[in-house]
Amino acid sequence: MPKKKIMVIDDNKEFLEELQEMLNLTGYDTVVFSDGTSALKMVSKIKPDVILLDLKLGKKSGFHVASELKRFRKTANIPIIGMTGFYVEKEHAKRMNTVGVKTFLIKPFDSSEAIAKIKAVLKKKK
Repeated sequence: MPKKKIMVIDDNKEFLEELQEMLNLTGYDTVVFSDGTSALKMVSKIKPDVILLDLKLGKKSGFHVASELKRFRKTANIPIIGMTGFYVEKEHAKRMNTVGVKTFLIKPFDSSEAIAKIKAVLKKKK
């Protein structure tokens, strides 16, 4: 059975490295991007099973990236898990739902929480 591909988009490079290492050690094939524009250019080629997306990116917000992913047939069904230390559920749940963010992780989060969310969205995807 091939490894599931996880795309991670976050502008904190240290966080990206740690998350990539953790996901790889857990058995996922992980590809990381530090900005939304680069990720959007490569997503159709990479074909990730799940995307972990920082909602507060620099130039192009995670909300904008998620919205663009949902506009195209090839990427519209890829589950997105938002990551944030800024947004709270009550304030932004409707907006997240509108752009297709299935669930989210509040930073800082531990690896078991991230793995549980990934497994849950992969199970729903089947």
